[in-house]
Amino acid sequence: MPALRPARRREVALLIETSNAYARGLLQGVVHYIREHQPWSFHLMEQGRGDDPPAWLAGWKGDGIIARIETPRIAAAVIKAGLPAVDLSAARLVPGLPWVETDDAEIARLAAEHLLERGFRHFAFCGVERFNWSVWREEHFAARVRAAGHDCHIYRPKQEGAAAEQVAEIGRWLATLPKPVGIMACYDSRGQQVLDACRSAGLAVPDEVAVIGVNNDELLCDLSSPPLSSVIPDAHGAGYAAAARLDRLMAGKKVTPMAELIPPLGVANRHSTDALALDDRAIVQAVRMIREHACEGINVSDVLRAVPLSRRVLEQRFQKLLGRTPREEILQVRLARVKQLLGETELALYQIAERTGFEHVEYLSVVFKRETGVTPSAWRASRQLTMRV
Repeated sequence: MPALRPARRREVALLIETSNAYARGLLQGVVHYIREHQPWSFHLMEQGRGDDPPAWLAGWKGDGIIARIETPRIAAAVIKAGLPAVDLSAARLVPGLPWVETDDAEIARLAAEHLLERGFRHFAFCGVERFNWSVWREEHFAARVRAAGHDCHIYRPKQEGAAAEQVAEIGRWLATLPKPVGIMACYDSRGQQVLDACRSAGLAVPDEVAVIGVNNDELLCDLSSPPLSSVIPDAHGAGYAAAARLDRLMAGKKVTPMAELIPPLGVANRHSTDALALDDRAIVQAVRMIREHACEGINVSDVLRAVPLSRRVLEQRFQKLLGRTPREEILQVRLARVKQLLGETELALYQIAERTGFEHVEYLSVVFKRETGVTPSAWRASRQLTMRV
């Protein structure tokens, strides 16, 4: 009996920059997919965002392309190749291609909720108008803030000049804003510029200006002064989903060109938003106590021992300033930690209950489903990268 010949590996071009953390997360997601399925041979060159397509692509005889199509030159090269392709960019320069993108509405919602929870009543957005994803984040952030009864100030740059000129212009804009103000930056690089502008203008962060970015580029966020809070996109999941779509295309299956939007994983809280924009010192003290000890199983009676207020007064002032009760705040902090542990660890649910202040795992399950609409196991499955298809 003749030996079976090994199947030919498909050859896939990755037109994705390697110069930033988000793009590298996309690449890691692609690698994760092929480790679980048929291996591919990759063609990848180190490149920056917006670079010209590689010269070898013009005569390349491969099987498929995964690309961040962000310039007309890359769009033209992908179209000319005539191969199955998946787009990972919000620019949508080739509308007929299947595409995978971050869920910008959910990203903006998380950023707005993060700042609203800290008691801010003034808000602003600092973006880059030439990027669709920045415009979408701006629209959704402003809508969420306005739905909460607040105005949202928008930074609209006169021109995209040198970095120092941009920081100076942002500084002049910051001077016009009411304080204290919570600002969403469209991504971490913009957030770093806002922090630089605050430092140049002598504005205290986070007490006068709190800043949250997007992408959770850990090196950039930790090098910012002070360290930058950031919404965590699921770049890994987006790369995995794009690889799954391309796999189906290369197998001759039909794939819709409609967007597959990948929700973010949460918020990395750092010093740039570690503030409570409240004039009521007792409520500030109560909130800090809750956020530091909620997962230790505390209740409202424990909070009352830490602040000089009656239960009725505490609940009235808490509700007035934050729109929720102390009990709801305790539950919110616990559930946020539950979600983090479900998404980032393989801990059993009973172990998560122990670490988040829930006495019984059954009660955790009931509360989680009541608040989120899904069971903890279903929520974990939706976030597990191994389940991306």
